[in-house]
Formats: sequence, C-alpha cells, structure tokens
Amino acid sequence: MNPLTLLLRLPLLPITSLIRLAEIIDEEAQQELYSPLALRRALEDIDEAQRSGQASEDEVAEAEREAVGRLTGERRRTR
Repeated sequence: MNPLTLLLRLPLLPITSLIRLAEIIDEEAQQELYSPLALRRALEDIDEAQRSGQASEDEVAEAEREAVGRLTGERRRTR
C-alpha cells in the first residue's frame, strides 16, 4: 500500500473497524441463534416450563413453533 493511500484511508479506519466489528458480532449472534445446541436448550426450557405449569398449552405450542422455525430458517413476522 502506498503511503498516500494510507494517509487518505487513515481518517476512515475507525469507521471501517467499527463496521467490521458489527459484522463479526452479527455473525456470532446468528450462529448462536440458529445453532442446534441453542434449539435444544430452548426446547428443554419449554418442556420444563410446561411441566412446572409456568406455561400454557398455547404458549408452549407458540414457543415450539418459534424454536423449530429458527432451525428451518423461517423468520417470524411481526403483527
């Protein structure tokens, strides 16, 4: 890289670094959200809530649909 190019890019380095950091955080969050391990934990939590009576049948069904939807890549629509 020539020194003039480096000098011109220097003021933008904090912005490009921040953008790259945001991309890395997004990638990690996506991996965590859609990982099979996270899905299993969510389903176990749902099952435990149902057994303890903290969740109704409708809430359990909705939570299960949401968890399985994450696995299949479906995006939840806002109403």
